[in-house]
Amino acid sequence: PKFFLLVACHTLHNCLKFNRGIIAKFYVSHYNDKKKEYAVDLVLQIENIIEKKGSDFELSKLFREYIKEYKASLPELFQSTQGKDFLVKHTKKLDSIIDLMYKTVLRRLFGTYMPMKSSIPIAIVALGSYGREQLCVHSDIDLLIAYENVEGFNTRLIIEKLFYLALDAGLKLGHRVHETHDLFHASNEDITIKTSLMEARFITGSAFTWQITQQELGKIRLYRQKEFILAKLQEADIRRTKHPASMQPNIKEGTGGLRDAQLIYWIAKSIYGVGTLKDLSQVVFSDDEYKDYRIALELLFRVRSALHIITKKQEDRLLLEYIPQVAAALGFKDHKKCTAKVLEAMWRINNFTRIFIKKMIRPFLYEPSNIAKLRHKRIQKGVYSVEDTLFTSYLHPAQNIHTLLELLGTLEDKPYTFDASFLYRFTYAAMPSRLSMKSAMQLKALFAKKHVAPLIGLFFDAGIFHQLFSSFKNVRHLPQFDGYHHYPVDIHSIEALKALENIKEPLIEELYEALSQEEKTVLKITVLFHDVGKGRKQDHSELGAKILGNFLKHLKIKEELLERAVLLVKHHILMSEVALKENIHNEKTLYKFMSHLQDTKNLKMLYILTYADMNGVGEGTYNTFNARLLHDLYESALYVSENSDRITDAKKRSIIEKKVVNLAEFKSLPKLLQAKLLRVESNLFFFKNKPSRIIEIAQRANATQEYDYQIAALDPLTIEIYRKIPLNIGYLLATLSHLDVGSMEIETLFDGVKYFKIEFIKKIETHDVPFIEEVLQNAFDMSRKVSLRNIAIKPEEIAIDCDHSLAYAELTVQTTNQRGLLAFIMSCFEELSINIASAKIHSTKTRVKDTFLMQKQNDICNNAEQIYKLLTHA
Repeated sequence: PKFFLLVACHTLHNCLKFNRGIIAKFYVSHYNDKKKEYAVDLVLQIENIIEKKGSDFELSKLFREYIKEYKASLPELFQSTQGKDFLVKHTKKLDSIIDLMYKTVLRRLFGTYMPMKSSIPIAIVALGSYGREQLCVHSDIDLLIAYENVEGFNTRLIIEKLFYLALDAGLKLGHRVHETHDLFHASNEDITIKTSLMEARFITGSAFTWQITQQELGKIRLYRQKEFILAKLQEADIRRTKHPASMQPNIKEGTGGLRDAQLIYWIAKSIYGVGTLKDLSQVVFSDDEYKDYRIALELLFRVRSALHIITKKQEDRLLLEYIPQVAAALGFKDHKKCTAKVLEAMWRINNFTRIFIKKMIRPFLYEPSNIAKLRHKRIQKGVYSVEDTLFTSYLHPAQNIHTLLELLGTLEDKPYTFDASFLYRFTYAAMPSRLSMKSAMQLKALFAKKHVAPLIGLFFDAGIFHQLFSSFKNVRHLPQFDGYHHYPVDIHSIEALKALENIKEPLIEELYEALSQEEKTVLKITVLFHDVGKGRKQDHSELGAKILGNFLKHLKIKEELLERAVLLVKHHILMSEVALKENIHNEKTLYKFMSHLQDTKNLKMLYILTYADMNGVGEGTYNTFNARLLHDLYESALYVSENSDRITDAKKRSIIEKKVVNLAEFKSLPKLLQAKLLRVESNLFFFKNKPSRIIEIAQRANATQEYDYQIAALDPLTIEIYRKIPLNIGYLLATLSHLDVGSMEIETLFDGVKYFKIEFIKKIETHDVPFIEEVLQNAFDMSRKVSLRNIAIKPEEIAIDCDHSLAYAELTVQTTNQRGLLAFIMSCFEELSINIASAKIHSTKTRVKDTFLMQKQNDICNNAEQIYKLLTHA
């Protein structure tokens, strides 16, 4: 009887402990609406289902509803508490849910004979961001179930039941199950496993099993530390290359994102065994250094949580469409300021992690044999150059910026890279409130170097760029939401300078090298300063010109060069605007363009600046399509600027015809084809094509029976079509509208052959060529129709210039960017029997400016109302 009484008491104790513990944890509700005490109800309902021997489905449904209610409360919780505090509260809540699930499974399996948790050889452990108490709202919940295979317990059944309950309840689990003695072996199979195990945190289960698990984790941490650290650094380099700095950054994976913060923690944990990074304050870094880093990290925690809550999914990219909502959730009135703060925070984390990761891992990189080598690589005391990478000592006392600029001035003129130790020296350099004239002259001397861009990049990475160039304080991390730029103003400016020092176009490189040394120096400064006027109410070109002028005066630049630089900044977008949006073969356009530039020297320097500016926008912005347009504009503008007499279209054509006739290829053509070629009516055909290309087109046209085409699947995609039979141009453009047309040329040649050249903005892969061919072949079936979208064009968005030239009228459409717009316009032209000679398409994400040259036939200028009516559906 005593034995049964003891068993009954023990069982009763466990039951009471189970219920008291649950009620104590869940009594406080996270909901403001207290009509229901969900937590208490949940415990009672669980107990009721178990007592009645209800189904597993009933239990999982109960948890699912509870979790759904909790998730619905998160936006409200986020408004009251944000950052790490929000993440910790969210993590603790999930801890309590998982603890309750585990207890429910035990209660279900053991009934009234449930032993104490510590007696069951299972430890439930949080991993990853969950282990760090940084779990975001829609992130996966990473769990480790560590167990001992004790014969008296069916541990595998318990674990299986727990996972089924959690998954059926809607928890997104990422889980691993290991016997404690297998953990060491498992960690050596994959670096990802070892990384996650380093962040292990006990949630519930057996404290004894957790103690054994911790012993294994200690062995794992100390095993092959160097190999682990180097592998994580290589992994980080790949990630940073994939997710570089951007105005729409990936908060988690991007350079300076949360993954970099995790990286420094992993390395600190591996080397020092610390629980938090803060434990290394005054050991590796100072309190102030850590404080700045921690403030930046806090902002990223807030931003990522806001993104998950707003998008209701695991979204870590701060895309343009989310920024206004994220800014509002974080209490920012200005969404641009919010983005700038985020970019600044990511810069801070990148700077901190680069510097102090390197400081921590130095002992692992130490090789005694390198000491002798370094002596031969020393530039000055404590400064070394190894394979054009500059290193220094972390133990070297802080220096003032004047001394450091002097050091840079003595370096060989090479495209250096900079070790984190060298970055550290510049990051914490002593900076005066205002630079001395001597320092200003030192900066001027740096611009005279062939490779100044890496040095400017060093200043930015060290956070002193805006202090050395005070005019950049207003554009520091300033985003540019214009549908064109990929980078904030300061990074774009530095990228443009890099492009200037690494010109890949032979003609532009030739023009640059022909400049004097002082002209190169001033052009480099001009490229860096071209957007410095942004972020204020005034026109950024005018304001930037004033700022640059004052800076160059301070550097004592000659007046003539100063005036050129000011003019270039005033008109730094002129060349790209004219090349991409206007008819560059029109004489009026060219003379107007040159009237702004005054002379050929400014034209050449603007061409170089425009190349650098466009290359600094982002990958793919400067491509073969706009490169050719810029080149054509440069050549045409150079011609009119060097000829004082105005040149007529007829005279210009005559000059080109002479070049064609003198070619051997032309002389080898049949006499009849020669005559046909020279009788082509279109002057534009001769203006737009090189003499050799004119002959190639004529030969292909002469060989055309019904139709012919050529596809160049390069960057960008270009299609050339020769046809005698009708071409369903509306069908063709509508079917390929997803590729975005950049320009279109249509010429009537001879013998009824019409020539089409369509250049697209986007490129295609080689395996997509058969699809393009099929579309082209179908485009000669005039019965094919494509349902065009409802295109909306307002009358005021259309302009017709009938005085454009004797042969052509110009029609311009400036309207909202709409898919299928060009196909619709061309269909209207076909309906009105209007012959289009050429089309230039310029578009951003929201607006387009399409310009068409129409042959003056069928009295179109006296029937302009018909064009308006058809295009506007009036």
